Amino acid sequence: MIAQRYPDIEIHLVLDNYRTHKHPVVKEWLADNPRFQLHFTPTSASWMNQVETWFSILHRQAIERGVFRSVRGLMDAIKRFLDSWDEHKHPFSWVKSPADVLRHPKVQATSGARHWLRGHSWSSGGSRGQTSALRS
Repeated sequence: MIAQRYPDIEIHLVLDNYRTHKHPVVKEWLADNPRFQLHFTPTSASWMNQVETWFSILHRQAIERGVFRSVRGLMDAIKRFLDSWDEHKHPFSWVKSPADVLRHPKVQATSGARHWLRGHSWSSGGSRGQTSALRS
C-alpha cells in the first residue's frame, strides 16, 4: 500500500529492535525493494515509551473490542480516532526529571515475544496503564 501511494521516493521506516525485522525473509524482501530503508530505535529508548503509550491509547479507544468486517471499516475507525485526537490533542508530559530517570534506570531483559507493562501482557491486548514516567 505504501509503495503504491509513494511510487517514486525512498521510504524510511523506523522500527524497534525486535528480531523479526532482521529475519532472512525480511532481509531478502528489503534487498529486492531498495527504496525501503529500515532504521532501528535504540534498545530502551525512553521517547519510545510515549509512542507506545499513544498506540496503546489508539488500540484501547478505536480498535479493542471492535468488529471490523473489512480493512476499510478498520481504517475508518482509526481515522475517526485520529480526527478526534487532533481536535482535542494535548501533549504527553514527563512527570520525572531527566535526573530522576537516570538515577533509577529500569532496564529489563526480555525474552521471547511477550513484553510486560504494569503486569499486562503487551501481546494480549496492550497496556492498561501508562508507564510511571509518563502521563497523557
